[in-house]
Amino acid sequence: KLKMNSNSEWRSAEVSTGTTIIAVKYKGGVVIGSDSRASMGGVYVSSRVINKVVRIHDQIFCCMSGSLADAQAVTNAVIYRLNLHSMQMGEPPLVQSVASIMREFCYDNKEELSAGFIVAGWDRRRGPQVFDVSLGGMIVEQDFTIGGSGSTYIYGYTDAKYTPGMTRDQCITFTTNALSLAMNRDNVSGGVVHLAVVDESGAQRQLIPGNKLPVLQHS
Repeated sequence: KLKMNSNSEWRSAEVSTGTTIIAVKYKGGVVIGSDSRASMGGVYVSSRVINKVVRIHDQIFCCMSGSLADAQAVTNAVIYRLNLHSMQMGEPPLVQSVASIMREFCYDNKEELSAGFIVAGWDRRRGPQVFDVSLGGMIVEQDFTIGGSGSTYIYGYTDAKYTPGMTRDQCITFTTNALSLAMNRDNVSGGVVHLAVVDESGAQRQLIPGNKLPVLQHS
């Protein structure tokens, strides 16, 4: 546990995404999103505008949680490997392939890395997919998944509000509401909401400022 005994100790603390991340699948695509806050030692907000929704390939995105340095290192390595793979194969990568490569990096380096991911996107073979790649390298495919420190505050909300077969707009509302609730309760989640909506036609990004997020009552 970090003890802030001086005004300068936070400078050497590890930067963490201290975050809320989420992805949900609908019939024709996926919605993936996160907050934008990064913290140091869980007590100092080092950035309010980190974009944790990272494009891995044209129609594949990931969200990251845990150590920001570790997550960025894994993401950059996966992007490099996928670019080589795509050139060699002459076709876009599969969503499951991206998740498997991330799992491999996390598992092979589980003693050194502290990073978890959500991988979501669309490919020609299996359509929309969502994968949770957890700390240590476990991979699970789900219809929707949440992660990060803020997720502990919204498990009840997401379990109650998720309905199979939701439309694109319903998934965007579901994701935005869940992130807004988490950001309201979790001191290391906050800032703005970054979203990516991915389907057969491509990907669209959305940014929702903090003052435009819905104000919901906790029940």
